[in-house]
Amino acid sequence: MTSFLVTGGAGFIGSHLCDRLLAEGHRVVAVDDLSTGHIANLSEARGYGSEFTFFNMDVRAEGLLSLLERHRPEIVMHLAAQASVRPSVEDPVHDASVNLMGLLNVLECCVRTGVRKVVYAASGGTLYGESRKLPIRENALSGSRLLSPYGISKKVAIDYLAFYERYRGVASTSLALANVYGPRQDPHGEAGVVSIFASKMLAGETPTIFGDGNQTRDYVFVDDAVHAFALAAERDGRVVNVGTGVEMSVNGLWRLLADITGFTGEPATGPAHPGDLRRNVLDPSLAASVLGWRPWTHLEDGLGETVAYLRRV
Repeated sequence: MTSFLVTGGAGFIGSHLCDRLLAEGHRVVAVDDLSTGHIANLSEARGYGSEFTFFNMDVRAEGLLSLLERHRPEIVMHLAAQASVRPSVEDPVHDASVNLMGLLNVLECCVRTGVRKVVYAASGGTLYGESRKLPIRENALSGSRLLSPYGISKKVAIDYLAFYERYRGVASTSLALANVYGPRQDPHGEAGVVSIFASKMLAGETPTIFGDGNQTRDYVFVDDAVHAFALAAERDGRVVNVGTGVEMSVNGLWRLLADITGFTGEPATGPAHPGDLRRNVLDPSLAASVLGWRPWTHLEDGLGETVAYLRRV
């Protein structure tokens, strides 16, 4: 049994990760300030009794050190973040405070309490900027020109992790996540076009496509993403893409969701958001070789499961 700390543990991906680690027999401590996470996401995790502990805490808080000293996690899964492009453009200082100062606080606590590894949730959708070669490989990181403070903070975070590995002895793997979707994704936030579109369609409301809808993304199902985190806990790799290698336009996603939900209306349109990429799709071949990870959920299947979940809540 391994002891884990999951930051952002009440969030969309973090709560699924808690469930996965607990199901494998590990002990999990989750930290979340509940600014975007939800206690309801932890109902399954709480069923594991003393094997699961939750703390309502900001990762920038001084109290984080005493928490780690008390629980002594061996591995930290760091998912807590300001996780949206548009708010980062509007308030770069807040983005850096959470995504960089929060990370540094976590890393300092790791050094002082003997954590052996950090698995970091990076952003494959913003790290590489507008790449000229698609699908994007990890070596594109060195020459990337970023379009948002969110992407900048995620890239700088990887450099900090490399420093702490080399000079402080805390190993790390950064997972460059594609657009993760699935059950528990908040349809009321800035991120998560799948949950936003699907929830509005089910409610008979008209979703909005920003820009011309031809911008593309790589959509990876949450269970697949969580599997990559579980594998990365015990395997090496500095930066690893977690995506499908399949490019899907926003217009194409709209049509798939309209078919699944039975929505017959037309989308509203709005201007493209500042900082949004035109095209993004990740090459997952390195994940196969270093983690033994491959995506297994087809987009149509994952969308169907997401819509079924939204119908129930």
